[in-house]
Amino acid sequence: MSLKSVLVTGANRGLGLELVRQLAQSERPPQYLLAGCRDPEGQRAQGSDLNDLRNMAKSFSNIKILKLDVNDIDSIQECANQIEKILENNGLSLLINNAGVNFGGGLNETTPETMMNSYRANVVGPMMVTKALVPALQRAVGLSDELKANTKKATVINISSILASIELFDDKTGKTYAYRASKAALNMVTKCLANELKPHGILCASVHPGWVQTDMGGEKAPQTKEESVRGILRVLSRLSDEDSGSFLDWNGQRLPW
Repeated sequence: MSLKSVLVTGANRGLGLELVRQLAQSERPPQYLLAGCRDPEGQRAQGSDLNDLRNMAKSFSNIKILKLDVNDIDSIQECANQIEKILENNGLSLLINNAGVNFGGGLNETTPETMMNSYRANVVGPMMVTKALVPALQRAVGLSDELKANTKKATVINISSILASIELFDDKTGKTYAYRASKAALNMVTKCLANELKPHGILCASVHPGWVQTDMGGEKAPQTKEESVRGILRVLSRLSDEDSGSFLDWNGQRLPW
């Protein structure tokens, strides 16, 4: 997989951090590897995960850490402006909307605030980040050497969850109203983006990373971050125009809505 420029949101921990790590260490790493995180310099920056990201940026000159709060439209636009300056005349090959939240709980525990906060982070944020970066994504299409081959030129990946699937609903894990509903909404946003952006050479897909051993997934999860990210990157390398608007898992299997 050859990618000139990549932005990963929520890159300071979990899957986001591992995505940056594996992309940086890949055989053909991106020339620009942009790592977006909410608070790279403030109090939230004191965690060991962010220190790992900083250390990676010291070891790999292509990594640039950017402030990006997907809940804040001004932060999104400022980050988009920074990306324009960093890329100069180059486009953005790949956007991975990874940042998100997981508010669990059943009906009694779920409040209007947890529902709205979930939608803001898991649905509105990825949509607005994509919207702000459409010009950069379109520029990647225009600059692509593959333009005449009619293959994908730029890609948007929204990190979703199998818990968003209505058909695969499992009542044993049903008490996660806010998370399930917001990820199902994110899948619809993916379909809408795919429909609108595909004519411009931009492919959009939702990817379920598996149940992963992260702060969000917990220690009992069966998959490691390393396994999940290796699978996601394999899926990315095989995506075609026919996959635009699809819902895939980390092994490349199509999931029902």
